[in-house]
Amino acid sequence: MRGVHTVEQVRAAEDALMATLPDGALMVRAAYGLYVECARLLGRVYGAQVVLLVGAGNNGGDALYAGAYLARRGALVTALLLTPDRAHAGGLASLRAAGGRVAEPSPDVVAGGDLVLDGIVGIGGSGDLRPAAVPLAAAAEGVLTVAVDIPSGVDADTGAAGEHAVRADVTVTFGTLKPGLVVGDGAGHTGELRFVDIGLDETLPPPDTMVLESADVAALLPTPGGSDDKYTRGVVGLVSGSAAYPGAGVLSTGSAINGGAGMVRYAGTAAAAIRAAYPEVVVQEGAQPSALRVQSWVAGPGMGTDDDARDLLADVLSTDAPVLVDADGITVLGEHPDLLHGRASATVLTPHDREFARIADGPSADRLGSARAAAASLGAVVLLKGDRTIVAAPDGRAWVNPTGTPWLGTAGSGDVLSGLIGSLLAAGLEPPLAAAVGAYVHGVAGQLAAADGPPSSMDVLHAVRHALHTIRTS
Repeated sequence: MRGVHTVEQVRAAEDALMATLPDGALMVRAAYGLYVECARLLGRVYGAQVVLLVGAGNNGGDALYAGAYLARRGALVTALLLTPDRAHAGGLASLRAAGGRVAEPSPDVVAGGDLVLDGIVGIGGSGDLRPAAVPLAAAAEGVLTVAVDIPSGVDADTGAAGEHAVRADVTVTFGTLKPGLVVGDGAGHTGELRFVDIGLDETLPPPDTMVLESADVAALLPTPGGSDDKYTRGVVGLVSGSAAYPGAGVLSTGSAINGGAGMVRYAGTAAAAIRAAYPEVVVQEGAQPSALRVQSWVAGPGMGTDDDARDLLADVLSTDAPVLVDADGITVLGEHPDLLHGRASATVLTPHDREFARIADGPSADRLGSARAAAASLGAVVLLKGDRTIVAAPDGRAWVNPTGTPWLGTAGSGDVLSGLIGSLLAAGLEPPLAAAVGAYVHGVAGQLAAADGPPSSMDVLHAVRHALHTIRTS
């Protein structure tokens, strides 16, 4: 599990670590790791044309020192200094001593490189690139581009990206992940992430934002033991679908089955469609949900937003089981926020951006901050769907999902996610982790389903089992 830390936390950790090291030692660690990654990308370093885009401060210094290492290996290294009077003096001297050269900033020089190292702005930067840097960043788009710590023009804390922000092929980040690398538009500018350990683990606080990795998810996935039965594996109840939208019930119910639930009870209003699709599901047409014994509920997808739907959702939320609310259910909550008041058990809300706006402010460019604020205000786990889905818990913890594909933006895909998380809730996973693990598995299923072309939501549903197997055996 990778931790994510804010700029303030990183700065404090760096200061604490530098106080124990000789002057310049931390920059040398970072620059050497950066050099190693660049050398791997180039393959043959000798004779390679490397262009450094160098801004002021330590980010530019990292680029200059890494360039010096590459020059000593025979690379032809050219530094373009955007602020010559503020360039890192030690790094510049090291580059020149190694045979590197300095040239006037020119897009033609950038376009002629084999590798461009983006050291314009570091994690302390904000806003778009300055005008002098814009044509250089544009010229780099046709060249293998490596960002130093974070692509220039991306806000390290929020992921907000300026119009002209660098689009890196690879970002080499130091010490820990920063939010801007994994959330918001910044995640789309980062390219492949490569991590360099510079020893910050000694001084960083425990992270309150995490990125799950495959091994973490595999360890969290429920696996039945020899004494388990359909009840101990978890019973999921579903109130989803309707006469108008039976497909939402079919998709969410099927995903609860494929997600590993021991038993599924259906208490929605699309009973005929569920019976036809899943003979193993216990369909309890007309039953009052609060009278049924389940370990979790999924409510909302395709259920409608009229008074009957409101009463049905209210009954589900009156239970003491964890409840996932999605789609139409979120719309109802937006009109009747009092339904969440006084719940003793966990609620998981899974909105996309437009649904999020019905229950909270935003989301803003700081998607992580928006999700956290909503979770705290609503007293619920909030899963904010998007290119990088975010899960936020009321206590401030958050997870950013690294899996998925834009092809998951298809009708019914969210219904599959709802049923999957419902099955994990029923199995006993802590609600925020159930949401984070569900998002991870759903993302892998989407990637598998998209391997042969644009997938439908049914393709994603059918890929859930394959995704679970892939994660457990990888």
